[in-house]
Amino acid sequence: MSFTEANTVEHYILEQLTGVNLNTSSALNDPEGTYGQLKWNYILSDKLQREITEVLVEPELKQALIRINPEITAQPTRADEVIHRLRAILISVNQVGLVRANEDFAKWLKGEMTMPFGQAGEHVPVYLIDFSNPAANSYIATNQFKIRTRETKIPDIVLFINGIPVVVGEAKTPVRPAISWLDGAHDIHEVYENAVPNLFVPNIFSFATEGKELRYGAVRTPLEFWGPWRQEEEKDLAYYMGLKEVGQELASLLHPSTILDFLQNFSIYATNNKKRKIKVLARYQQYQGANAIVERVVEGRIKKGLIWHFQGSGKSLLMVFAAQKLRKLQELKSPTVIIVVDRIDLDSQISGTFTSAEIPNLVNVDSIGDLHDHLEKDTRKILITTIQKFRDAYEGMNTRQNVILMVDEAHRTQEGDLGRKMRAALPNAFLFGLTGTPINKVDKNTFWAFGAEEDEGGYMSRYTFQDSIRDKQTLPLHFEPRLPNVHIDKGSIDLAFKELTADISKEDSNLLSQMAAKMLLFLKSPERIRTIVTDIVEHYRQHVEPQGFKAMIVTPDRFACTLYKEELDRHLPAKASAVVISTSANDDFEFKQKWGVDKERQDKIVEQFNDAASELKFIIVTAKLLTGFDSPVLQTMYLDKSLKDHTLLQAICRTNRLYPNKTFGRIVDYFGVFDDTAKALMFDEEIVKKVITNLQELRELLPSLMEKALSHFEGCDRTVDGFEGLQAAQDYINSDEKKDAFAQDYVSLSKLWEALSPDPVLNPYSKDYKWLSQVYTSVRPVGGDHGRLLWMALGAQTTQLIYDNIHVDGVNRDMETMELNAEVIDDLMAKKDPKDADKLVQILIGRLRKHGGNPAFKDLSQRLEEVRQRAEQGLISSIDFIKQLCQIARETLQAERDVFTPEERKTATAALTELFMEMKTDKTPAVVERIVNDIDAIVKLVRFPGWQTTVAGEREVQKSLRKTLLKYQLHKEEELFEKAYGYIKEYY
Repeated sequence: MSFTEANTVEHYILEQLTGVNLNTSSALNDPEGTYGQLKWNYILSDKLQREITEVLVEPELKQALIRINPEITAQPTRADEVIHRLRAILISVNQVGLVRANEDFAKWLKGEMTMPFGQAGEHVPVYLIDFSNPAANSYIATNQFKIRTRETKIPDIVLFINGIPVVVGEAKTPVRPAISWLDGAHDIHEVYENAVPNLFVPNIFSFATEGKELRYGAVRTPLEFWGPWRQEEEKDLAYYMGLKEVGQELASLLHPSTILDFLQNFSIYATNNKKRKIKVLARYQQYQGANAIVERVVEGRIKKGLIWHFQGSGKSLLMVFAAQKLRKLQELKSPTVIIVVDRIDLDSQISGTFTSAEIPNLVNVDSIGDLHDHLEKDTRKILITTIQKFRDAYEGMNTRQNVILMVDEAHRTQEGDLGRKMRAALPNAFLFGLTGTPINKVDKNTFWAFGAEEDEGGYMSRYTFQDSIRDKQTLPLHFEPRLPNVHIDKGSIDLAFKELTADISKEDSNLLSQMAAKMLLFLKSPERIRTIVTDIVEHYRQHVEPQGFKAMIVTPDRFACTLYKEELDRHLPAKASAVVISTSANDDFEFKQKWGVDKERQDKIVEQFNDAASELKFIIVTAKLLTGFDSPVLQTMYLDKSLKDHTLLQAICRTNRLYPNKTFGRIVDYFGVFDDTAKALMFDEEIVKKVITNLQELRELLPSLMEKALSHFEGCDRTVDGFEGLQAAQDYINSDEKKDAFAQDYVSLSKLWEALSPDPVLNPYSKDYKWLSQVYTSVRPVGGDHGRLLWMALGAQTTQLIYDNIHVDGVNRDMETMELNAEVIDDLMAKKDPKDADKLVQILIGRLRKHGGNPAFKDLSQRLEEVRQRAEQGLISSIDFIKQLCQIARETLQAERDVFTPEERKTATAALTELFMEMKTDKTPAVVERIVNDIDAIVKLVRFPGWQTTVAGEREVQKSLRKTLLKYQLHKEEELFEKAYGYIKEYY
């Protein structure tokens, strides 16, 4: 017997759902009596009591209406009135469209519609489905369901609840390589929804599978947005799945309880950016994450939890679904749900998501006073607010138990004392943190602040970068390093700077130098920006524009944004780019007039950028739109700014949103952030455990450090306000020695305070800490004003001096493009094949033995042995083992290169000597040998293993070479420099 579409996938689905095997049974079930169990009953499609043109199995529906609704039980003819209303919605699909008709029918399915069936014609709810007792509904599964509207079509699988078709499925053959789930989804989306649209008016969702992959989607959802379904315990299954694995997913997704949950809580109707109504279903990670929150609140035992879902995985919608379900649960007695964000842009994004989804009882909190009002008056709604509005919150503002906080982008650096105040104001609230980025050095206590000890690994739900790429919910990221070849003539700068500052003190000269460095002058030099913008335009025209995508340029600061814009306008029409920055009160009027972008203007720019047909191709930013900005048409980010940790991940993930014909997001890196990205993605659960342990030790230190800081003011009345109280405090530290001693103790306390915040352990000490902070600030030396005055006098000359001595020789385009995808990260997190490491160890042992008498090689041998032992004892991770092996290998190669024979040493210096003799002119010094020896000595000093393959190494050697040439006044001989550098790269 051959494997066909019907006898494999289609029949397997029905067997999984109903227990009936159509390959061995005729399955002539009696269509009567199909309710009373929460399971699917198989009925042959031609046994259903309906005509080919009818969508509803009306006898089944009528029985359910009478069974579920007491008012209709008392007068069964009322069921016909309801069915008449439902038929009208089915017919309306041709006038209002499928999504609107689907939304109208969903209101009936969810029990939100009423009829005048009560006493004296009073309107009462009408229920098509019994949600309070799901087993009271009938659940029918059928196949080869023939239906005729505009045409006759035969979907493979249709599932009915109480005679209403709520799920349509299409099965495809698993044994033809050219066929996939996409073919089934195409049949539903492009064929059935257009040919028989009334079948999909009651639809909750549809699914398609070829027995290897399962996807589901809502009506009118483009195929690229159909999502997979995975069970929590099976998320880490292999990529290659068969009928068994797909069967497990189907049994979960198509269980009656899951379908009813989707209908009630996990489907919304929203308005997209084209002002069109769309239906949105929860993805599996949103479904599982939101239900984890709901289950924890209902149980009430654990009052916090952390959800870590990677950027672009839909955390805003997760909160929508969770809030929607929490508000509907009767046992929670009308809870207050508070969505807390840390920035205005995220506030706008999340408010927009909730508003477009038309979630009822939603309030945007406008001010601190507004928030206080809602909490004090015990508002029972969904509140959206920023963390900053808790600034003046007082302890115990609302002590109710059924308050649920969901904190978006839950990072310590964004919470601090504000988070502590929020917790104190709502002491009995549930607290859930949502983050898109893993733990990192800056943000260690995300886990202890939100994670419950009962949760394995510190989180209650986790959806990683690997998961999102595997599920095709986000795209892989490609990194293209294109670092500018910059030469800084430091010798000339030092000489000119000395002349410029000849008439000012050494202290002022140092201050001016430091301020120049702080102002990122190097990154903003005109020649560098010209070079990069020229490269951006060329790259964009070759790789981005032909595909119909758009780009973002991220610059070092606001002023750099304007420089990039002005340079870009020399290459492209002014309408092709827009700057999105904020201005401050300190900016001059002209700058604010020209570059200021208010909220309304920003929204218009974003709307124009999101329109693929608009003239706007580039957005230029430095901080804005790096988070909370969802623009699928954005494919490439030109990055010229140092970003770290979660900020870096949030920024680069602007580019990997799904969009037609887009296969990856691209980061063109002019700064060098790839290594930082890899570090930011690394996650070690052992670190979490150490953090929690260490924090307990820090808590124990707090009382003693607080007592030590306060001891400087023993006897001081800290209740006195105003200048009298401040002057009295300052009198206790009235000498430099006393101020220094107090400052040292206060700084230790403040570091501890920052490390612990927002831990409630700080609450009893809050008043004392605030007093100490104010006293410390009042006596701290003023360091900035004089510097600003000095900069105003000499700053422009210093800037020009630096710009004049920065030379950019194009952009290095030969660097390898790195793709950051699931496989790369898997290799980064844990080396799959330890044999590779073993091979490297054996090679190194053999190489090092050859130089056994050399101290340098002996040291490398000892290091190799130590690393091997630590790996065998499990003291270092596999990734660290690989990294350290590679480092020892690089140093071994370099050490071998250093062990020159006299002939080899002669070759290196002889090559340079030959070069200088060849290029000697009347102006070239006669002491060629001394020049060569100087170069030889300084290059050997600054080089390091593998310097030729790193930008930093090349720059250091180039800088040393220029410095040597400057000593002999040869620094302007560019050809000499290039050739000498070429010899050095080859021989050193």
